[in-house]
Amino acid sequence: MQRFSVIAAAALALLGTSVAQARPLEAIQKDGTLRLATEGYYAPFAYFEGKKLTGFEVDLAEHLAQKMGLKFEWKTISFDALLTGLKQDRWDLVISSHGITPEREKAITFTAPHYCSGAQVIARDASIQGAKDLAGKTVSAQTGTTYLDYVQKNVPGVKRVVNFPTNEAAMNALMTQRADAWVTERFLAKEMLAKNPKIKFHQGELLFVERIAAAVAKDNQPLAAAWNQAFAASLKDGSYAKISHKWFQEDIRCPQ
Repeated sequence: MQRFSVIAAAALALLGTSVAQARPLEAIQKDGTLRLATEGYYAPFAYFEGKKLTGFEVDLAEHLAQKMGLKFEWKTISFDALLTGLKQDRWDLVISSHGITPEREKAITFTAPHYCSGAQVIARDASIQGAKDLAGKTVSAQTGTTYLDYVQKNVPGVKRVVNFPTNEAAMNALMTQRADAWVTERFLAKEMLAKNPKIKFHQGELLFVERIAAAVAKDNQPLAAAWNQAFAASLKDGSYAKISHKWFQEDIRCPQ
């Protein structure tokens, strides 16, 4: 999910001014524990069931850490603070559905993308399918997402764009007819609609496709390379596909 905002932009700017040094791979291996961070409120990727953190990205990160010969520990924090925390050495790797963007790449180093997704149009009216159908309509989206940013900047003729702090609130705006369409990440939409079968929403087109990756501190290439090696092994041995099918009933890796 390419969540982005003015706050996130400021956080990225702060990355360049922080003086803390990220842990190199050798220090992580010596310690034996990989410090992982995520938002923790983004089902089915990373969310809490009671006090237990679970989800696709949680399962994948723990699996890859083990392939790297490491234990792991989790930190959960607001999305806008995740990338800043890398430079402050608060954690070693962030995995929280960050879309790869040129602006983010100036501040952090992305790993190989671990899934591909995109912004999907969701509506009550089945005739609302894509960008052209949003003309004259009110559209809801989560605050801080590039889905919101994309609609505001790239979809002409939208009557009004309303933003909400959570995807649940953005979906509720569609349910209560305060919005004509809701734009969100396609797997999140699939999950939320599956959990609410009585809701008669229609899934439309993808407005754009994005590559989603974990992130490490800028130029921490050895850590990114070790992670990528473990990820490649998981693709080859079928363990990635097993984790993906557990959560989505399909393989969501990016096309080669």
